[in-house]
Amino acid sequence: MTVQTPRLLLRPFQEADAADVYAYAKNPAVGPAAGWPPHKDEAESLEIIRTVFSSPKVFAITLQETGRVIGSIGYIGEHPQGLQPDCPDDELGYALDEAHWGRGFMTEAARAVLDFGFADLGLHRVWCSHYIENRRSRRVIEKLPFQYQFDRAVDVPLLGETRNARYYLLAKEDWRGRLPDSLSGR
Repeated sequence: MTVQTPRLLLRPFQEADAADVYAYAKNPAVGPAAGWPPHKDEAESLEIIRTVFSSPKVFAITLQETGRVIGSIGYIGEHPQGLQPDCPDDELGYALDEAHWGRGFMTEAARAVLDFGFADLGLHRVWCSHYIENRRSRRVIEKLPFQYQFDRAVDVPLLGETRNARYYLLAKEDWRGRLPDSLSGR
């Protein structure tokens, strides 16, 4: 499955993407903000492609003009436990090369992946969260019609820490109703 936006192509990851993934994932400004350590080498990036990024619900964010992978976005198969467990929910997660921050790429990708989640995956609700100190992730969420739900302390096992996280929710029925047509790409 591929998804095209005005500037991006979202597609499944390929093993040949390991060098591009390593180029952004080795940056200590990227991974730790999302809860994972910087990649040590290209082999580690390849292993992440083969495992974490192998899900059909995770996309490589590529620039249409170059085909270069600049990040990842997708559904991570989680949501806050105990909240309507019979409802098809998932949580949106993402990371972006620091060289492309502040240009609207992640918001553009997130809009497309939300469409995919509600239309193709049949999700009823999408969760999104960020660690309190991650203001860039917070800005992406604020540009979309997510609604704040709660804060809570969470374990960050890959970094051996506990952090405070802020959780937001977007219901399917609110997705098209709140997003201005000029932003929806439709």
